[in-house]
Amino acid sequence: MAEEKKYLPGDIPELRVLGRTSKGRNPLVLFWTGSGIELNYDGTELWCEFESDYSCYEQWVSVFVNGALLSRQMLQKGKQRVCLFRNMQTRKVNHVKVVKEVQAMPGDEDAYLAVCALYGDGEFHKLPEPKCRIEFIGDSITSGEGSYGSVEEQDWIAMWFSTTRAYPFFVAERLQAEYRVFSQSGYGVYCAYDNNLDHAMPLYYEQVCGVLSGERNERLGAKDSHDFSSWQPDYIVINLGTNDGGAFHNPEWQDAATGRKNKMQYDESGLPAKECLEKVKNAVEAFLVTVRKNNRSAWILWAYGMMGTVVESAIKEGIAAFCRQSGDTKVKYIALDEIQGEQIGARSHPGEKGHMATAETIYKAICELREEE
Repeated sequence: MAEEKKYLPGDIPELRVLGRTSKGRNPLVLFWTGSGIELNYDGTELWCEFESDYSCYEQWVSVFVNGALLSRQMLQKGKQRVCLFRNMQTRKVNHVKVVKEVQAMPGDEDAYLAVCALYGDGEFHKLPEPKCRIEFIGDSITSGEGSYGSVEEQDWIAMWFSTTRAYPFFVAERLQAEYRVFSQSGYGVYCAYDNNLDHAMPLYYEQVCGVLSGERNERLGAKDSHDFSSWQPDYIVINLGTNDGGAFHNPEWQDAATGRKNKMQYDESGLPAKECLEKVKNAVEAFLVTVRKNNRSAWILWAYGMMGTVVESAIKEGIAAFCRQSGDTKVKYIALDEIQGEQIGARSHPGEKGHMATAETIYKAICELREEE
């Protein structure tokens, strides 16, 4: 190896930052699943210095070199160097992508991951522009929960999360797209699986990573307003509603501080109560208003059905109401097939095959839109 150089992420103009993050780049904080770095580098070897922390839910990363998965590993607490590649040909330009495999973890205020520096003996080269940009908004499905691990696994642990086995990754790879993920397990469009009204993704969409709490996350900019002008997607895929549907099966939620209550209920005939579906419909319509306000030209695709279709009618009605009121013609509903058999992974969530099937459906839908344009 030639003389080693140290590079700070904020000082590398050729470095592509993946995922929402704060304005600071030294260190580069990785909040969301799928966040990371992408680069072209011509050295014989390259190392990444991470800083990681957690109390319960450890951080996992995957490393891709020239499109192939080189490693997937758990990071220890503190600072550590991870080899991205070594002993490569001199001056051969290699494409490297490093991604965070786990979602933001609100249940662990100590959960933290940042890229502190890169070390190598070469030079960075400009990346080609992606063919398109896609934002994926969702819940545990979009976070890739259960995409690793056998079907028997039921523990809720970081090890079973993987963005690189989830449909957003597969869609982006097929389309040669840069993508971002905004997703959180258990959250819905109106309420969470446990009826919690505070765990709805629309509440946090305009923040960098507002689902996180704790002094460190706030200091790092998690609660800051997100700068939408810094990255505009061509397509937005929303996959919310599964947890709103799950709430019908769970007990009432009550906020201990305010006394607010919520319970999604069935009517006397055993169907979802109309007033509850109306709440979901209104939440869908309101969220589309927010998404469109911040993404003026993107196609918005609402994809739903991988784990049931309890609130499908409400989602469709919310989309229709938004389009009527706004005159927006760039919103589309996509029905997804429910996972079954070999498509099921850990924690009764989609496994890799389930995600691949969904990715194919979304890929075809986007291709059809591109042909129309």
